[in-house]
Parts: sequence; C-alpha cells; structure tokens
Amino acid sequence: MAAQRGYSRLDRVNEALREVLADELERVDDERLELVTVTGVHADRDFRRATVWFDTLGPREEVAGALAQHRVRLQAAVGRQLRLKHTPELTFDPDPAIAVGTRVEEILRGLHNPDPEAGPQPDSDVAKEET
Repeated sequence: MAAQRGYSRLDRVNEALREVLADELERVDDERLELVTVTGVHADRDFRRATVWFDTLGPREEVAGALAQHRVRLQAAVGRQLRLKHTPELTFDPDPAIAVGTRVEEILRGLHNPDPEAGPQPDSDVAKEET
C-alpha cells in the first residue's frame, strides 16, 4: 500500500511553479520587477493554464504588464525545470488576499480610533494609571 502524501499533486505543482517563477524573476533584468513577490500560483487541474498571484510596492498595472511581457521567458523556465506533460500558460494577477488584508486592517484601526483626525487615543488602562 502506497503511503498517503500530505498534499495533493496539484498543491505540490502549484508550490513548485511558485518557486521556479520566483527564482526566475530574480534573474530578469527589468527594474519594474525589482520589488515583486510571487505570493501564489493556482494551476488548472489539467495544468494547461496557471494564474500567478503577485504583490509589489510599485504600480500593480505596470508590474502586471512587465510580467506579461516576460511571460514566454518565465514559461520556458517552468518547462525546463519541471517535468510536466504540458507547460501551463501563465497569467498574472495582483494577489486579492493582500488587498483584503489591507482593508481588514484599516477597518480594525478605525474601530480602535474612530476619529482619524483626533490622533492616537490613549488606552483606557494607561490613562487610568497616569492619573
């Protein structure tokens, strides 16, 4: 009986794709891609297409364009380094989880400090100790 693996083949391939793409992006000589992080990859079950999620400190549209411009090179690196029947066609999208996390953080800050123009409010416990 074969041992059960902790992750599905799709999960392992997604992680391998992420690692290959992150390594290859370090080698690309394009200043628009200097501050890009590959945060995840989601390949279709047949591995013909894969969405690459990224985050950057630069303009997301500009970075997405640069990634699309270097798509063939990145796909070639995947084809050389991974043994897949088909090299997936890559598409690039900003990671939606980053935007959602940022929005949640803003909401939480708003709950803690409802009036942003009032400046930081002391914690009630700290204010009691000082008086």
